[in-house]
Amino acid sequence: MDEAIEGFLEAVEYEYGYSSNTVKAYRRDLVSLARFVEGEDGPARRDVAELDLETLRGWLWSRQQQGAAASTLGRNVAALKSFGKWLELRRLAPANPASRLHAPKTPNSLPRVLSGEQIDRILARAERLAETGDPERIRDRAVLELLYAAALRVSELCGLSLRGLDLAERSVRVTGKGNKERVVPLGAPAAHALADYLDRARPQLAARAEARAAGAGTVATGAAATGTAVTGAAATGAGPGSASGLLFLGNRGGGLSTSSVYRLVSRELEQEPGTGPRGPHTLRHSAATHLLDGGADLRVVQEMLGHASLGSTQIYTHVSTERLVQAYRQAHPRA
Repeated sequence: MDEAIEGFLEAVEYEYGYSSNTVKAYRRDLVSLARFVEGEDGPARRDVAELDLETLRGWLWSRQQQGAAASTLGRNVAALKSFGKWLELRRLAPANPASRLHAPKTPNSLPRVLSGEQIDRILARAERLAETGDPERIRDRAVLELLYAAALRVSELCGLSLRGLDLAERSVRVTGKGNKERVVPLGAPAAHALADYLDRARPQLAARAEARAAGAGTVATGAAATGTAVTGAAATGAGPGSASGLLFLGNRGGGLSTSSVYRLVSRELEQEPGTGPRGPHTLRHSAATHLLDGGADLRVVQEMLGHASLGSTQIYTHVSTERLVQAYRQAHPRA
């Protein structure tokens, strides 16, 4: 089973073009399944050809007993169905053992959306901090402006390349799910913040990476002189400089991590009233809803967000309607 899992993960990453986050999630799911099978029936049942519907249902039941949410169980089922189909196509199993599995229904909860006033406050705070000249604060302002202006996923933002940014045209080339590219427009405030970041902050952050690389080179030279084996970044020439083509750099000069962006946005949203998620996706939800509130066409918003299906975008029409109803009830004298 372990060999089959590795073969499947290579296929979905390199042949099917699944995102790295999906591949990681599928890996966790299938490794958990393999451990469940081993614990339940012992190594003799580790042959993938003997996987059956009842075993898969047993694993899903154990996940539910552990408190897995409906959305997580839905992803578990998707992983099993994809894995089972791959096994069948490769003739490693007589049929797809997961073909009769059904994902649980998930509650229709609307995403958290910030008001325009809240967005203005967040970006105004970021601008004031950037005025200190601190390169991290200048970068953070550009990150927040771009997340909202282009309604990006956090993985898309961290993967942006310098070449993909066109400040003259105020646009950015984004690689989304399934390695699909799209060009997203920017507003003037985001373009200004990015220009400021490129001028004042990014060179300082890149210099930190160069200093670290120079230090690693010194260590490598000393090790070579003494006959010590050199491995890793120093031996291969890879290191923090390998992020030189990325738009956003972290505090040490490498690529900006998704966890750093999560911490930044969470810190900002803690200062704003309201409940719900506090991650970067809240800015994406807010941008999409504000676009529809302003009269943007649904299909234009779909293209901007990089949604494969219009149904994924339609949730924001429900958010806009809900906001309209709330405003009506609060403001209309005969509501």
